Amino acid sequence: MNHDMCKASFDAFKDIMAKETAAFLAQMDYDQYADAVSIILDAQAKGGRVHITGIGKPGHVAAYMASLLSSTGTPTYFLHGTEATHGSCGQLVPGDVVICISNSGETPELKATVGAILNNGCKVIAVTGNPESWLARQAQAHLFAGVKAEGGPLNRAPRASIIAEMQVLQGLSVILQVNRGLDPKQYVKWHPGGTLGHLRDDEK
Repeated sequence: MNHDMCKASFDAFKDIMAKETAAFLAQMDYDQYADAVSIILDAQAKGGRVHITGIGKPGHVAAYMASLLSSTGTPTYFLHGTEATHGSCGQLVPGDVVICISNSGETPELKATVGAILNNGCKVIAVTGNPESWLARQAQAHLFAGVKAEGGPLNRAPRASIIAEMQVLQGLSVILQVNRGLDPKQYVKWHPGGTLGHLRDDEK
């Protein structure tokens, strides 16, 4: 093993990730969430539901975000990125909202899924690193999650872009949680297991 090369790549990774994360957080703007939040709240008011999907690694982000959003007051269902075109769109009903994650916004498999989502009468919120992408153009709202470098030796495997996708959606979860008026007592009811399932002294 070439320790010098490995250490140099590791140090470069830390430097790139620090710069990309700081730059992305600095450009995040509360106002960019207006359309997405409005779409979600309007759908919920009419009995619609929220779903989230992605292909490959963004699919793992989607699963995490479905859990986070659900646990903070916005019931959200994971929609499998490719199974959606093989019957899983049956979980959708007209008026639902689907958050679609793709760094490029051009992923072929997701294009097919988005077509099926729209054909089933649902609205799309795009999360991409390219506001001019196909996915962004198909969506009724767009959340930017772009970076300039991924942080790996080949600058290919998703690293920094995955962090950006999580951060922009975590921001959405904060806004929706506050709008929901979630208090500690309700939060504990949803988290009966582990340390999160107990009120803190200052919450009793």
